[in-house]
Amino acid sequence: MKSQNDKLVLWDEEDGFFYDALQFPDGHHFPMKVRSMVGLVPLFAIGTLEPETLKKLSGFRKRTDWFIKNRPDLTTGIACMQTKGEHQRRLLAILDGKKLKRILERMLDEREFLSPYGIRSVSKFHAAHPFIMHVNDREYQVDYEPAESTNNLFGGNSNWRGPIWLPMNYLLIEALHHFHQYLGDDYKVECPTNSGQWMTLREVAIELSKRLESIFQQNANGRRPVYGSVEVFQTNPHWRNLLTFNEYFHGDNGAGLGASHQTGWTGVIAQLIHRCGESLFFE
Repeated sequence: MKSQNDKLVLWDEEDGFFYDALQFPDGHHFPMKVRSMVGLVPLFAIGTLEPETLKKLSGFRKRTDWFIKNRPDLTTGIACMQTKGEHQRRLLAILDGKKLKRILERMLDEREFLSPYGIRSVSKFHAAHPFIMHVNDREYQVDYEPAESTNNLFGGNSNWRGPIWLPMNYLLIEALHHFHQYLGDDYKVECPTNSGQWMTLREVAIELSKRLESIFQQNANGRRPVYGSVEVFQTNPHWRNLLTFNEYFHGDNGAGLGASHQTGWTGVIAQLIHRCGESLFFE
């Protein structure tokens, strides 16, 4: 992360990740090298253009070609607007294939973001290596907390330091869907990282979906991770099959946390189950 011609660059080439930065009154920037969901959000900025769409919208195609040729200041941060991918598709994205692989190396690492139950909001790396900064003679620290916040920093109501959030995972899966549409089956990544198992982005999306689904499914011991240690829900026949839709989930064991009726976003699990069950991914 560095400033180039007074322009802040959030991509860290050495780490292969995006980081936040603090800007101080005197104009200098301080990199917040926290491996968090912040560094994965750039995956969301993606869209694919079908060749049929460009044929129908001739005016749009001409304006697109004009921007590519005449406004490199606006297009240099967008990947592959000209290069055609699978089925002659065009890609509109912040990440190109090289940066995508580097980010996915961390996202799919079980020592970092990849939990048995989805993608954590903060890398587990920070459990042993907390991020520490000093401002005005005070020390601030961010570490990995898989459940609710254990301190009063930032008001004590920050639940983004490790738990799994369904809507963010859903958006990551959607992004992988679009990248696969463009990059195709020849583009593969190791999943999990360092496992020796290589997958297409379609297969990675399905793997993430299944991990999220397992939060609600009975395991080999007949227990559902979502219920955690609440025995009445785990064993009582009147409750054990009445699933709850929690706000977020424990980053290591999948237990439901926060409100238990968050169907507004946790309900997207139904869409993932439907896609996997009907093989609707990337058709």
